[in-house]
Amino acid sequence: MARSQWGSRLGFILAAAGSAIGLGAIWKFPYVAATNGGGAFLLVYLAICLTLGLTLMVSEMALGRASGQSAAGAFRTLKGGVWPAVGYIGVLVCFLIYSFYSVVGGWTLAYIAKSVEGSILTSDPKVLGGIFESFVADPLQPLWFHAGFAAITLAVVIGGVQKGIENLSKFLMPALFVLMLILIGRALTLPGAVDGMLYFVTPDFSKLTGAMVVDAMGLAFFSLSLGMGIMITYGSYVEKGTSLMGSALWVIALTTATCFLAGLMVLPAVFAFGFDPSAGPGLTFITMPAVFAQMPMGQLFAVLFFFLLLVAALTSSVSLLEVVVSFLIDEFKTGRQFSAILMSVLIFLVGIPASLSLGVWKEHTLFGKGVFDLMDYATSNLMMPLGEVLLALFVGWKVWPTVAAQLSHGDRAPAWLPAVQGFVRYAAPVLIVWILLHNL
Repeated sequence: MARSQWGSRLGFILAAAGSAIGLGAIWKFPYVAATNGGGAFLLVYLAICLTLGLTLMVSEMALGRASGQSAAGAFRTLKGGVWPAVGYIGVLVCFLIYSFYSVVGGWTLAYIAKSVEGSILTSDPKVLGGIFESFVADPLQPLWFHAGFAAITLAVVIGGVQKGIENLSKFLMPALFVLMLILIGRALTLPGAVDGMLYFVTPDFSKLTGAMVVDAMGLAFFSLSLGMGIMITYGSYVEKGTSLMGSALWVIALTTATCFLAGLMVLPAVFAFGFDPSAGPGLTFITMPAVFAQMPMGQLFAVLFFFLLLVAALTSSVSLLEVVVSFLIDEFKTGRQFSAILMSVLIFLVGIPASLSLGVWKEHTLFGKGVFDLMDYATSNLMMPLGEVLLALFVGWKVWPTVAAQLSHGDRAPAWLPAVQGFVRYAAPVLIVWILLHNL
């Protein structure tokens, strides 16, 4: 069976960027940057994305294209031995992340409905906190929306690489940027919004510490979809003549631009109405509705905001599901439709305890964490860094000639190739182990 391929380089770049631009870029980046020195954090984050992030991204893409396989198959085809286990880690990470990510994706669907009916348009954060807490604690309501979000994602992935993922990305990624620019335009016209913008972009170098650098590295890996096998899988659909370095640079440019725009969209509005910019996840579902309640045409902007969140969630969830579906297709020769339905049902079932752990199962914990928080911590803080350090060692020490050939143009090795090798062979393992030990 012929390997699926992207219809165009633009389609590949938008799909890969869409995978990286998820809910984290909209709600996580603004408050992490704001509480870590604003502009100073932005500079460190950008430097990490353009060095460590770039080298790891092109390495993952090169593994996919060289092997023509998804995460586990790439390691088996290129080296074998125990190395396919690294791919299995990536597939498992995608499976687990998507199972609780779909729950949060369902929240965005629910909040679009709540915005349309106007039930969240109050300026009292305590009332909004109560609405949010009672919603996520309900044993059934979030599950219906979890199922709805999973069904939308399933429909896209069943459509295939070109007709499903690529076509969706070509529509949703421009829509995402248009929606963000509309909301930024509204936020920056609010009285006091300039203070929020300055708080976001002004460097505070007193907060430049080791812990801040670790936060920036962790957010860079998370926001670029590294260590999950996504870029390996997407890379396996890329034609031989496509420049991987140029494509990776575009993906990073789009991802970092989105994170920056998210800060301009959220923080000026938060400052304008005197809310706490370090409210964390609550910034999305509690603080922002309170901001919209005080705006002229607030209901319209609330609907637009939560639709934007849904778009961001979908472009990421599609890539997470594609990794596990591609794994089944490559490893067990199953059909796309069967694989997508089977994985979606299993992922939905695993997401049920994650959702219930925020409500009726709140008292049931392991290592002091509920199911939702435990899955989030284990994947983001332990499994992703572990998979990425093993991948860096694999690329740098085991299959570098193969990767170098994918990054070269014919017989000409680009001048930057030794720098990529040095980063992936020496700098990446050391820095990622530092993150891993810090998280432990």
